[in-house]
Amino acid sequence: MADSKQAPLDSAAAAKAAFASVQGKPFPDDIFTAPELRWAVIGCGVIANQMAQSLALAGRKLAGVANRTLSKAQAFAEQYGIEKVYETAEDLYADPNIDAIYITTPHNTHITYLRAALAAGKHVLCEKAITLNSAELDEARAIADEHNVVLMDATTVLHMPLYQELRRRMDAAEFGRMNLAQLNFGSYKEYGDLTNRFYNRNLAGGAMLDIGVYALSVMRLFMASQPAEVVSLGNTCETGVDVAGGIVCRNAEQQLGVVSLTLHSKQPKRSVISFDKCYIEVNEYPRADHATIVWTADGHREEVHAGTEAYALCYEMADLEKAVAGDDSKRELLDYAYDVMELMTKLRADWGVVYPEEE
Repeated sequence: MADSKQAPLDSAAAAKAAFASVQGKPFPDDIFTAPELRWAVIGCGVIANQMAQSLALAGRKLAGVANRTLSKAQAFAEQYGIEKVYETAEDLYADPNIDAIYITTPHNTHITYLRAALAAGKHVLCEKAITLNSAELDEARAIADEHNVVLMDATTVLHMPLYQELRRRMDAAEFGRMNLAQLNFGSYKEYGDLTNRFYNRNLAGGAMLDIGVYALSVMRLFMASQPAEVVSLGNTCETGVDVAGGIVCRNAEQQLGVVSLTLHSKQPKRSVISFDKCYIEVNEYPRADHATIVWTADGHREEVHAGTEAYALCYEMADLEKAVAGDDSKRELLDYAYDVMELMTKLRADWGVVYPEEE
């Protein structure tokens, strides 16, 4: 973990530091508890590399890799000791030796891979944002149901043990009624190059699908139901994607969520969930393994630790394996992901952010 007095690291540096912190330590025996699946990955970018590194911590390897550029897939396989390189994604889908696929490609390609992988009878873990919009997610869920396979959203906050522990205590009424969730997420992305993925409309860029999904996922996890009322303001750039937004929403239980996002300014990734009896603060919340509870009655602070940041992608894969083995609580995580996708779809519509695939 980084020194709390230092500025937060960017995501790549934070992941590198997290991996370094567990090198040489025994891998926990309570993560991969379901029968092991044979995994392949589509895409060889940052997340795919982190997944391969995460599996290595557990003494496991990917069984296969496919990528649009074959040479990159071959280099990836050599680096991580992966036995099978597929010339095409279709070759991967047809391989009976693969049980599950992790899709790590750009947002706007997800639905194409999802259609084919799910229809081929593969379980799928799909990187955030799982689809461009709720209509695409409806379609993917229907295909998964038709072929009796598991579809899972890889947004890390849905899988981190910290949130499972906090929600367990919330459901046990330790905290009292939840009243307000406040979340910030700010990244500074250089504005000079509008072709990079963050500002590129043809790559489904924008703040909502890249960083908003984390904030809205944390908010939804602690709300009793999906917000029915949403008001917001969003700023777009000349490419037509959203670069900043302010969101206020309310559900039937009168619980409020307040979210601020920006790609133009560094902000702390800070969430504060307020209850009658306390508030819970989680910093660097996408892969958080630590929270602070401040109790209303006397102001005392309780530190909560659950899980380990370095194993974030292992938790995702383990949850899919548990869902395949019949754990309904893991299958239900897609319901939260769907609520978040509905919110993001509505917000982008309100802001006039439309991708080419949606026209």
